[in-house]
Amino acid sequence: MRSRLPFPLLWLSLVAMWLVLNGTIAFGHAILGMVVALGAVLGLRTLQVPARRPRKPITALSLASVVLYDILHSNVAVAAIVLSGRRHGRAGFVEIPLELRHPTGLAVLACIITATPGTSWAGYDSRASVLTMHILDLVDDEASIRAIKERYERRLMEIFE
Repeated sequence: MRSRLPFPLLWLSLVAMWLVLNGTIAFGHAILGMVVALGAVLGLRTLQVPARRPRKPITALSLASVVLYDILHSNVAVAAIVLSGRRHGRAGFVEIPLELRHPTGLAVLACIITATPGTSWAGYDSRASVLTMHILDLVDDEASIRAIKERYERRLMEIFE
């Protein structure tokens, strides 16, 4: 039987934390803490993505090896830029249209881009499904778009969609 209250232990912990932080167990504070905790757990329930196991573990390993290579390669490239002060391109933003829609896949893509030195996830328009990415040494917009789509997005779609 499922509880009507989502995350009952979290709810109880939040109520207890509310009372401890207020330094009282007065009835009014307890009721207010229960209402605030209820709002928090209901909000958390709406954020929960339906659990789905990632598919294609071989593709996931392939993605992990590509990401590891890209991170190592970017570390060397950024170190060279910092130490020499010379870039091949310019710093800039690129807008990348994405086909990937799965929230977990998008979160993994955000982690990959942010973990790679010289790049950062600058924004995402969910209506247009467009990623805005900042690149420290931007040489060719189209090549950067192709790299993200072919190296990461395609594999993430195989894994999560």
